[in-house]
Amino acid sequence: MQDQINNLSKLAKDKHKENKTFFTKLKKKPPKQLDYIMQELHEAEFKKTDCLECANCCKTTGPLFTDKDITRIAKHFKMKPHQFTEQFLRLDEENDYVLQSVPCTFLGADNYCSIYEVRPKACREFPHTDRKKFQQISNLTLKNVAICPAAYNIVEAMKARIK
Repeated sequence: MQDQINNLSKLAKDKHKENKTFFTKLKKKPPKQLDYIMQELHEAEFKKTDCLECANCCKTTGPLFTDKDITRIAKHFKMKPHQFTEQFLRLDEENDYVLQSVPCTFLGADNYCSIYEVRPKACREFPHTDRKKFQQISNLTLKNVAICPAAYNIVEAMKARIK
């Protein structure tokens, strides 16, 4: 797994132009069953992928925190939302709340998340490959294939399946 993670950035970079062309065509004319196909590919990949072996998303990027996320996680820590925000978050260039630093503060050495039960929506949904109207998030997916081996594999399977 570590070899795949180490090579992922290069693999994604090598496939970037091909993927971008594929997603441009997909946006123009998505197949009727795209959401169904993506759900199927997502489920098949995550039957054989154990995120605990990787956690590259937690080590290299941080999620966006919604107001609901902040309230829920602050409650978990028995803090006020503004205390949680001050201690763990910052506003990014787009005025979104993100972690002050990566790797994620809540990631343990064993790749377990210490706030897994109350984790942000962005973490729960990552890598977003089973999202409805998948073609609308192609730019996000192009970024995620460089971070997540499962996302990379799903996109490769998708290209093979959707000609």
